[in-house]
Amino acid sequence: MQISLVTNMLALPRLAKRLLVVVVDSALCVLTVWLAFYLRLGDWVRLFGVGPWNLNIAIIGSITFALPLFILSGLYRVIFRYSGLLAAITVIKALAIYFVLYAFVFTVIGIEGVPRTIGIIQPILLLMFLMASRSVAWYWFGGHYQNAIEQALLPKVLIYGAGVSGRQLADALANSREMRVLGFMDDDPLLVGQSLNGKQIYRSDDLSKLVAKYGVSDVLLAIPSNNRIRRNEILQKISTAKVTVRTLPRLSELAQGKVQISDLRELDLNDLIGRDVVPPDEALLNKNIKGKVVLVTGAGGSIGGELCRQILDVGPSKLLMLELSEFALYQIHEELEAFALEKGVALISLLASVQDAQRMHQLISTWLPETIYHAAAYKHVPMVEHNPAEGIKNNVFGTLTLAQIAIANHVKSFVLISTDKAVRPTNVMGTSKRLAEMVLQALSANQSNTTFAIVRFGNVLGSSGSVIPKFRRQIKQREPVTLTHPEITRYFMTIAEAAQLVIQAGAMAQGGEVFVLDMGEPIKIMDLARNVIKLSGMTVKDESNPDGDIEIEITGLRPGEKLYEELLIGGYPEDTSHSRIFKVNESYLAWTDLESWLKELSEALTQADLEKMMVLLRASATGYQPNSDIADWTYMESQYEKI
Repeated sequence: MQISLVTNMLALPRLAKRLLVVVVDSALCVLTVWLAFYLRLGDWVRLFGVGPWNLNIAIIGSITFALPLFILSGLYRVIFRYSGLLAAITVIKALAIYFVLYAFVFTVIGIEGVPRTIGIIQPILLLMFLMASRSVAWYWFGGHYQNAIEQALLPKVLIYGAGVSGRQLADALANSREMRVLGFMDDDPLLVGQSLNGKQIYRSDDLSKLVAKYGVSDVLLAIPSNNRIRRNEILQKISTAKVTVRTLPRLSELAQGKVQISDLRELDLNDLIGRDVVPPDEALLNKNIKGKVVLVTGAGGSIGGELCRQILDVGPSKLLMLELSEFALYQIHEELEAFALEKGVALISLLASVQDAQRMHQLISTWLPETIYHAAAYKHVPMVEHNPAEGIKNNVFGTLTLAQIAIANHVKSFVLISTDKAVRPTNVMGTSKRLAEMVLQALSANQSNTTFAIVRFGNVLGSSGSVIPKFRRQIKQREPVTLTHPEITRYFMTIAEAAQLVIQAGAMAQGGEVFVLDMGEPIKIMDLARNVIKLSGMTVKDESNPDGDIEIEITGLRPGEKLYEELLIGGYPEDTSHSRIFKVNESYLAWTDLESWLKELSEALTQADLEKMMVLLRASATGYQPNSDIADWTYMESQYEKI
């Protein structure tokens, strides 16, 4: 009601608002003269009455002097709700002149029936009352009104879930300057229609109507305890309305079960997978890490960084973070330094390339890690396709160098992060990773110092180069979402799952196995793009909806890109001690045969003979079947110059 009164008053025409202030000031003149007589005489004099005291002439004199002075001084041009100090200065200046005039008439000259001290007391009272009125106006209109306006301009949100988490979230947002909670939604019929924290609880089926009626822009999911199936059902329902979806993390991730505004985040990437996240086995997480010296290569990357976080949480004695990029290493060290100190873990940051045999030997022989997680690799398909020699050097020969040094220094466990693109590869990146797998398989069969394991990932949501951050960036900039082919499908997993799989696979390895995760069914990227657009509060622009917000643009397959990815080359996966992790023993070349072939490949790289390198890759046992010609930038430029 108060907000409505303020809003209605400020909606009046400017002239009406000025006349209202004039009336208030006139009333203050009357009030202060009356009060001045009381202070002088010690008794109240009847207003407009007949008697020995000439109260009326004092009132007329006050209004006659005050209002023209206030008008001439510009007091009624001051917008009180914005200019408290300016209004005060204007009042003081006008009252100074008023004091002189009023005191001269009623004190110096004197008027019969008006005590001379009235000429001094009344201007002082009028100054006090005018200042008070302006202060009230500034507070009421400036503070209260501005707050009401700011609240009205905030994004309007509904909280999905009227439970404890929803109530805590509403409390956290009550005084925030980020969003305005209009109410709650819930599927419990016993709650619908009731009020919670003064906000109504609506049916979830009414979301589209509420969006249209109140201009709701966001829905906040406050259902951290719901299972994946239920969350997916809710997201499907919400996707029909044009709203942005934000969510709270699971209960296990909330600090002490308390909900804060900072807990809100963009839609959980797990929700886009369409399956439950694979839970880790604590015993497997601990086996090769707890109290041990652990080395992570590529520690500044998405997977390497997450590995470092989870390894620190388990509690090694030392964590060696090896990275080629100085900036990436600096970032991960800054992030984890305090956590490592809290856990009592020595955090060692090492700048190096896995291709540098001398540096690798120096580091491993000095620190003697018991477990190595090898995440350092060039992994972006188009980038490696345009720079194939560097991809082979780093991914194949870097892995070979590190593995041989690990064997020489009796490293107990060595885990290679591989990719589903290594299965029947159509690009150099996938081929290089399959060759790295074969190197470890061959070395594993040829020695007993080090237990090697290989872990194949699908696409990792949220990692560098992942489609989800790219889609979100394009949507935020209102650009078309780019997709290489409408039928392209991929397996997906979260960064946390990927890191946990690496750790657990290493703990289960006997030597040379390939481990894969049960990631459910592959996801069609077109469907993923549509979901991201809808859950960002936008609509897809296509033939059926030409007025949509975001268009999906098909750009064509890139060199080396496959429509469908696979996780196994052949055979059947075997069960492991983890219900969602499987292993397979795939064929490989004996070390003697692979070694001679690698020497040929190394010579081709040394001679910068790209054509020979590609011939060797096609003839390799990797199953490499390129779907494009040589795409190396330098090679293509040199061929162009020959024409």
